[in-house]
Amino acid sequence: MRKLINVFFVAAGLVFTANIANAQQKVAHLNSQTILMLMPEAKTTQTTLENLNKTKSAEIEKMQAEFQTKYQAAIAKQKTLSEANKETVGKELQAMDTELKDLDTRIKDASVKAQQELAQKQGELTEPILRKLSNAIKTVAKEKGLAYVLDVAAQQDGNNVVYFEGGDDITDAVKTKLGISASATPASAAAAPATKK
Repeated sequence: MRKLINVFFVAAGLVFTANIANAQQKVAHLNSQTILMLMPEAKTTQTTLENLNKTKSAEIEKMQAEFQTKYQAAIAKQKTLSEANKETVGKELQAMDTELKDLDTRIKDASVKAQQELAQKQGELTEPILRKLSNAIKTVAKEKGLAYVLDVAAQQDGNNVVYFEGGDDITDAVKTKLGISASATPASAAAAPATKK
């Protein structure tokens, strides 16, 4: 019986200790969107992607203009069709039709390829930025002895944190770790979202 009582007290002690350890775990939050918008690499990436998009759009617009010119030429040629030149003009119209279909296919292919290239370039450029941000968050979390860091920016997407009150906001500490002034705010971003209760 005495052994049973000892086991009970040991088990109760372990549960009590585990609860105290859990209660002492520190939780903090940050706004990753605010930090990302201030990172120089992110600004450079955005400019690079915008320039690539403009280049690809200009190439496609040029092809579309060529299509319109050839389409108008085909319409004008069709107006010259008569019984006397039916065979000659008919062959020319068929050739124009084939050329227009080919050009239309090339435009669609170019659009798909441009989207793929943009997505690939975005992945190439953003992956190191996200890794750098993640490493900075981990470093700050370890320095502050945090068990959990929640991202309030994900709250806007419905992916994380539906409620928080208090806790340590480490957004400024992570900005500092990345060499960004803690007081810097993104030009087009609103402040961190209000606390939901």
